[in-house]
Amino acid sequence: MLMKLISGDTPRSPILSVILAAILLSLAFAPFLFPGTRPLDTAAHICIFIILVASYDLMLGYGGIVSFAHTMFFGIGAYGVALSLEHMGRSFGAVAFGTVAGMILAAALAFVIAMFSLRVRAIFFAMITLAVASAVAVLVSQFSTLTGGEDGMTLKIPRELTPAFKFHDEKILGVRMNGKLLNYYMVFFSTLILFLVMLRMVNSPFGSVLKAIRENAFRAEAVGYRVVVYRTAVTVISAMIAALAGAIYALWLRYVGPATTLSFDIMLDILLMVVIGGMGTMYGAVIGATVFVLAQTYLQDLMGTASDATSALPLIPDLLNPDRWLLWLGVLFILSIYFFPTGVVGRLRGAK
Repeated sequence: MLMKLISGDTPRSPILSVILAAILLSLAFAPFLFPGTRPLDTAAHICIFIILVASYDLMLGYGGIVSFAHTMFFGIGAYGVALSLEHMGRSFGAVAFGTVAGMILAAALAFVIAMFSLRVRAIFFAMITLAVASAVAVLVSQFSTLTGGEDGMTLKIPRELTPAFKFHDEKILGVRMNGKLLNYYMVFFSTLILFLVMLRMVNSPFGSVLKAIRENAFRAEAVGYRVVVYRTAVTVISAMIAALAGAIYALWLRYVGPATTLSFDIMLDILLMVVIGGMGTMYGAVIGATVFVLAQTYLQDLMGTASDATSALPLIPDLLNPDRWLLWLGVLFILSIYFFPTGVVGRLRGAK
């Protein structure tokens, strides 16, 4: 009912509704349900990647735009906050300034790339974005006096967001009431609000035009829609949301570096999450990010347990060696594509 009131786009599948509700409740109460540093860090990563993947799906799944520069915008937001905190001090004012500055810079860069590149064929636009993202990553890595180079930057975030800040002396349900908890809920509610905004966006007239352009750009142009304008707009919006996700990530991680925000590996992860969840479905970002981050975090541990449990058998313990977790992650991805060609959301919505 809530989703219908907000966007008119309901999950349209009882199973999908249950899965989404379970993810929402798990993330909302993660500090109390899954105590410990690692589970909380995993929950925060899921939240951040939900926003990052959903913002990319705005371009790819709804606008039909293939871009390899999304991590560049993500990194711009992260470095915006890092540089602001470095030069303005550990205050919320510095956080706000860095976040806004990062979003403006990301929007400006996305606008320039879109205006010069979206008129060409899709593959050429993808190659241009890849070239620009690679150039920015190299620039950040080499400009060590400002960005810290390959070593990155350690952030001194506002004390209210650190474990040193306590707003209640006693634990509640075994959880310390400190700045780390506040930081997590800042991440969670930012994710919830941004996701609902994007969900409303893709189910608005603007989203309907994007879908029409994705299906047939020539027909959309013929009926009067300015295709380049709409594609430029969604590219800029997507870049700004990715930059905001980067700022949130920097505050949570308290560190930024080329490997954590600008790496092409992250871009590949985003693509995998979109495909696993289902392109052109905001709910797919939730499913894809949750499945992928959980697999990245716990698959190696599960394989270690399985390897020990099958130690008496031939070959199987070697196949399940934790060092081969990337191989099995690839196998899981191939299986997900085979059994869910339209993504998990598409398959569940199509199930009778």
